Amino acid sequence: MGKIDQIKCFVLDMDGTIYLEGELFSFTKGFLKRVEETGRKYYFFTNNSSKSQQDYIDKLEGMGIEIQPSQMMISSHVAIQYLKKYHPGQSVYIVGTPSLIREFQMAGMTLVQENPDIVLLGFDMTLTYEKMAKACHYVRNGCIYYGVNPDWNCPIRNGNFIPDCGSMAKMIEASTGRFPEFFGKPSVHTLEYMIERTGCEPEEIAVVGDRLYTDIAVAEGSSVTSILVLSGESTMEDVEKSANKPDFIYRDLSEIPL
Repeated sequence: MGKIDQIKCFVLDMDGTIYLEGELFSFTKGFLKRVEETGRKYYFFTNNSSKSQQDYIDKLEGMGIEIQPSQMMISSHVAIQYLKKYHPGQSVYIVGTPSLIREFQMAGMTLVQENPDIVLLGFDMTLTYEKMAKACHYVRNGCIYYGVNPDWNCPIRNGNFIPDCGSMAKMIEASTGRFPEFFGKPSVHTLEYMIERTGCEPEEIAVVGDRLYTDIAVAEGSSVTSILVLSGESTMEDVEKSANKPDFIYRDLSEIPL
C-alpha cells in the first residue's frame, strides 16, 4: 500500500477513468462510496476544454453522481486564473466551443474576434477553417499564444479516438512555426491549481487517470502520487515505452486499495 495509506484526496480524471464517452463504468460509484466511507475526499479534473464546469456537473448528475462546484476542476479554469493574474485586461481570441467561450465570458474576460492580444486554443469540436485561419494569422503576427489542454486525442467508444487540442496545435504550428504553452495536465499551473483547490498537502493527494503524458506526468517532480488506470487510453505496452512512470498501475478504479 505504501503511499496510498497517506492519501486524503483523490483527483480523478473523467473520460477513460470514470466513464467512456458518456457511459459510466460499473465500478465508479462503488469507488466513490469507498472514498467517502474511509474519510477521504474526491475531486474531478478534466483536460477536456470543450465543455463548461456546469456542463460537467450536469453530466455527472445525470449519471447519479452529485457534487459541489468546488469538486469539479477543469483546464479552462486554470487558464482563466492564469490570464487574470498575468494578463489582466488583455483581449482574447478563443478557438473553442460555445461552452468554452461562455466560461470565459462568465469570468469577465475580454473576448474579441479581431486584433486580439492573446490567442487561446481549446478542444474545439465546432472547429472551422475560418477559425484556424484567423488564429494562424494572429499567432504568425506575434500574438501571445496559449493552449488550454495538450491532449493529442480524446477517447471514444470501441477503443477509438478523435483529434484533441494538442493535435489542433500541431496544425497551427505547421502554419506558423509556433507551439503554445498549455494549462491543462501536465502543466505545473494545473498541479499548483489542484493543490490550492483541494487544500491538501502534495503528499496527501493522488492524481488518477488513464493518460501517461497528462494524468501521470502532472505529478512528476512532486510529492503527489500518480495512479494509472488501464480503462482508457494507455496500455502496459505504452507504460514500457514511456518516460512518464506512474507510482501505481491498476486495471481500473475498482482495484485501488482503500
